[in-house]
Amino acid sequence: MTLATCSKDCIPSARVVLLKEYSKEGFVFFTNVNSRKGKELTENPKAALVFHWTEFSRQVRIEGEVRLLSGKKADEYFSSRARDSQISAWCSKQSRVLKNWQDFEQAIELKEKEFHNTQVSRPDFWVGFCVIPKVIEFWQEGEYRRHTRFRYTLVEKSNWKVEQLYP
Repeated sequence: MTLATCSKDCIPSARVVLLKEYSKEGFVFFTNVNSRKGKELTENPKAALVFHWTEFSRQVRIEGEVRLLSGKKADEYFSSRARDSQISAWCSKQSRVLKNWQDFEQAIELKEKEFHNTQVSRPDFWVGFCVIPKVIEFWQEGEYRRHTRFRYTLVEKSNWKVEQLYP
């Protein structure tokens, strides 16, 4: 899914991230909280998501509040990842300038030795976020720009206002 965030200075940023789960509560992904997206979500806990399926000529847009997940939830997902991915997560200073690839490779070698014959624990900076939808828009491509669009806006706890939008 595409995740769009905005800094406290209102500078937008978007990137593709892995949707790990979804439920009636929201849409969950995991990241390094010290990354650009992690910092932006901490400073400004609102986000937008886009799911786009070219082959089906459809997309879903979501806007909402963002909530940090519990450490337990982050532990559960982190432990399900491949060991090499866990070690790389420890060593990546995500979103910071990397002057020399060898520095990253050396950090990985050191972490592999540190965690030799032991389970790789989750670093404190590796967290989960949940985007809690307030607006969901469904878009389907139509011929000659006659697209179909429906916007659902959360009015109360589980009461959604539905509106059709012009293409």
